[in-house]
Amino acid sequence: MRSAAPPVLLLDSLVKDVGPVTALDGRMMRVVAGLSMTAHAGEVTALLGVNGAGKTTTLECAQGLQRRTEGRIELLGEDPDLAGPSLRARVGVMLQDGGLPPSAHPLPLLRHIARMYQDPWPVDDLVQRLQIAEFARTNVRRLSGGQKQRLALAAALLGRPEVLFLDEPSAGMDPQSRQLVFRLIEDLRDSGMGIILTTHLMDDAERLADYVYIIDAGRVVAEGTVPQLLARQSAGSDDARTLTFEAAPGLSLGLPERLSLSEGRPGFYAIDGVRSPADLRSIAEAWEAAQLLPHSLAMSTPTLEEVFLDIAAESADRTLTEGGRK
Repeated sequence: MRSAAPPVLLLDSLVKDVGPVTALDGRMMRVVAGLSMTAHAGEVTALLGVNGAGKTTTLECAQGLQRRTEGRIELLGEDPDLAGPSLRARVGVMLQDGGLPPSAHPLPLLRHIARMYQDPWPVDDLVQRLQIAEFARTNVRRLSGGQKQRLALAAALLGRPEVLFLDEPSAGMDPQSRQLVFRLIEDLRDSGMGIILTTHLMDDAERLADYVYIIDAGRVVAEGTVPQLLARQSAGSDDARTLTFEAAPGLSLGLPERLSLSEGRPGFYAIDGVRSPADLRSIAEAWEAAQLLPHSLAMSTPTLEEVFLDIAAESADRTLTEGGRK
């Protein structure tokens, strides 16, 4: 269940038109088309969508970086289009490209930014938590993509924000850097910060997100917690599962025709076509008849990536159908 507290971000029927599409016809293009969502303190809220779905435009409107065409936005209870310094100081923004001055060095840059706030996060603490000291002598221009992301995250946190916007926070990061950033994001959420995340990496969203909005063509096409979205996929799917297990090589099991046994490499088996508990019972009975107890076994389950791809495909089909009716 989501928090009953007032949301740190509320979008109600947000519309954003850009354009004109061409200089000749003067028509505007609708990038965000009536999108509504909320984000709460102490939660990571993820926006997922294909390129061009409207994610970045939505967040730029939420941050006050773009003016909306219609709809209501409340960021910490205020309209970001009318925001003054007091609201800006309560919000942290980490852009994918960082927006960092290329000739600057990490530590002087962070100390300079910290001086803009009344009660900044201690620079040395962020440097330690994000292991920035290891590249402190290198200017921004020469940093790797992952190092720039870590520096950009530190810069976004210096004001101790109540709300943090993260655009592709782990882009370009090596596995060690990703773990550093993930642990910090989880700590920030547990401390009560509201975090709004966009990412193309479904495993990032599956690990971090408390609530997910999937958007397409500027609209929300699905929403829920990760378990709710995965359950939706399982309930609405007729696709068979695959059960894998390890045992002695060269097995032959008496399975029903609806189930297919294969041995990919010696001792590693897959049973395709599992659709019901009755199929699992048949498999267990075949193991019992063969006096076999597998060394290990696993059942494939839907992932957030599969859910996302299925919903995106459904949305694309619906858009084509509606377009054909016009």
